[in-house]
Amino acid sequence: MSDLDFSSLIAAQRAYYLTGATRSVHWRKAQLHALVTMVTENSEAMYDALWKDLRRNRYDADLMDVAYSAKEALHALRHIDAWMKPERAAAPVVMEPGYTEVRRDPLGVTLIIGAWNEPFMLTLAPLVAAIAGGNTAVIKPSEVAAACSAVVADMIPRYLDPQAFAVVEGAVPETTALLEQKWDMIFFTGGPAVGKIIHQAAAKQLTPVVLELGGKNPTIVHSSADIRTAARRIAYMRYINAGHICTAPDHVLIWPEVKDEFLGHVKEAIREFYGEDPQTSPDFGRVINERTFDRLAGYLTNGTIVAGGQTDRAERYVAPTVLVDVSVDDPVMKEEIFGPILPVVEVTSVDEVIDWVNGRPEPLGLYVFSEDHHVTERILDATESGDAVVNDCALQPLIPELPFGGVGNSGMGKYHGRFGFEAFTNARGVLHHSTSVDPRIKYPPYGTHKGLHDAIGHLAP
Repeated sequence: MSDLDFSSLIAAQRAYYLTGATRSVHWRKAQLHALVTMVTENSEAMYDALWKDLRRNRYDADLMDVAYSAKEALHALRHIDAWMKPERAAAPVVMEPGYTEVRRDPLGVTLIIGAWNEPFMLTLAPLVAAIAGGNTAVIKPSEVAAACSAVVADMIPRYLDPQAFAVVEGAVPETTALLEQKWDMIFFTGGPAVGKIIHQAAAKQLTPVVLELGGKNPTIVHSSADIRTAARRIAYMRYINAGHICTAPDHVLIWPEVKDEFLGHVKEAIREFYGEDPQTSPDFGRVINERTFDRLAGYLTNGTIVAGGQTDRAERYVAPTVLVDVSVDDPVMKEEIFGPILPVVEVTSVDEVIDWVNGRPEPLGLYVFSEDHHVTERILDATESGDAVVNDCALQPLIPELPFGGVGNSGMGKYHGRFGFEAFTNARGVLHHSTSVDPRIKYPPYGTHKGLHDAIGHLAP
């Protein structure tokens, strides 16, 4: 679908939504089952597309995109009956006889704008939440991952309810035209700059948004940490998918007495993971395009390279790289890296770490490696981030029981599991008040009969 007038598409989805077809648990389960089948039957096409766009190996493809998407839908299927059940709430005595409940009602017609770095996860996981919530959705995959976008556009109309779901491919003109429509909710994954544009467009229609944005995720390695384990876990999550992960450790803040040991273990981990020449490793990916390559290559002039640094523009290859002696004013320390480059910066105290984190925009993730519980809790208590991990990093999106999302500059709103269901629904409070008792005292003229109103006043917060 490439026509820039999307009004008829939105109108058709709204008309279908208003029939109530998407509200039943039967419809929601049928669509979730269909999504699982879709991923299962098209997994080879998804693997191939991820290889073409990102040179992603199959293990990582399953971890972040293919199997992950099916698991997200299966999790929703296991829990949707409980999620949809209205929650009872306590009713004040003055409302007796009666009861209160909180319903989770669909929002309506929604727009999902995905990203290129995890092109299936970042379109299908929000779609799972939209389906579980009983909504329709228009899905706009990222044009940057062109092969994956084409697969999404091919799969969804063949498996999901065509009256409720549609895919729009394209770039800025298509996205701009979509944002001119009236939506009941917009879900966007990308960077803060575009997130502000999305938010401004949504504000014109008072449309709620979930913005999953990025940021420079600080990774603290305290002197008490298990240094070898910290180095391996940080290297793994920095270099997986060629660093194209919004939750990846962006830079390391480390105590000087353990810095050399840490650097040695990171170098060892790179060799163990990808061999002496990572360019020949089937497990190390490529950056998405030449524009990204040029940006990352520019960072290699910042500081001192102590590992990696090799590049090949024709292959879009940037080696797993470690930088030291970087300046806080270097571009690599001011911009989200989103690539296989890891700056390492010395700090000397917990206070310095706290000042560093609080002096910068709120990150999507914050990671603390320490065997000292007091250090960990002090850092968590004194800083803000969308999510945090202790003694590991970047794994929080893989746990559907945890809310995932940013805060401040790194986004707003949470999803995955029940949190995604809640993001795509309206918490609708309902009072059921019986007519069997209707005391005259509550109606005017009041005279001296103020007891009931006084009682209500006492209940006010």
